[in-house]
Amino acid sequence: RAAFGPRTRAIVVNTPHNPTGKVFSREELTQIAELCEEFDALAITDEIYEHMVYAGEHISIAALPGMAERTITISGLSKTFAVTGWRLGYVLAPEALTAAIRRAHDFLTVGAPAPLQEAAITALGFGQDYYDNLLEKYAARRATMLTILHEAGLNPVEPRGAYYVMCDISHTGMDAMRFAHFLIERIGVAIVPGTAFWADKAAGGRWIRFAYPKKPETLEAARVRLAQLPSQLATV
Repeated sequence: RAAFGPRTRAIVVNTPHNPTGKVFSREELTQIAELCEEFDALAITDEIYEHMVYAGEHISIAALPGMAERTITISGLSKTFAVTGWRLGYVLAPEALTAAIRRAHDFLTVGAPAPLQEAAITALGFGQDYYDNLLEKYAARRATMLTILHEAGLNPVEPRGAYYVMCDISHTGMDAMRFAHFLIERIGVAIVPGTAFWADKAAGGRWIRFAYPKKPETLEAARVRLAQLPSQLATV
């Protein structure tokens, strides 16, 4: 509510959330929807991790009462179908908003390559088994990643969705950027410093983000390398 005011035209909602893995509840989304109606604001949603929910459920705010006409829903194929390099996405919105979006889009890109669009049509025709299998595999990777991080003493926050894990590194005495360099140089593991996600860099300085959309053997290699972390930290 504190973020809304007379000049608020839109709010961006990302659920499941990158980088935290938060999944917004129905109650939270209902409150946001009520504020959008009260202040006559649009909701712009990023729902690209919608099929990767381990706790709770994915709810599209556009499905809530009164929100279909004031929501721009954004998603894509990159994460669900593991084709991030294709950069294929889509937008759903009421006709008046879609017309404005199309005008802007026309000056940004002519269109995705035709063969990739054909592949997208095939992918979107997959049955529920595909999505069930997808979630099962990512849930297994999530469990593995959390175990690895706990063993390394990295204080992971268990994600409810997406495929990232945030860790609090305040106990190391290093800020996020320094720790990112330390992990690469001493351990051989790359992460993203929390400062990449915070407007307040000081607040983001105690957090780092791991990603686990990797092959099992890659995660196992990460386990072996991160096992060296406690002894390496002792030398700092």
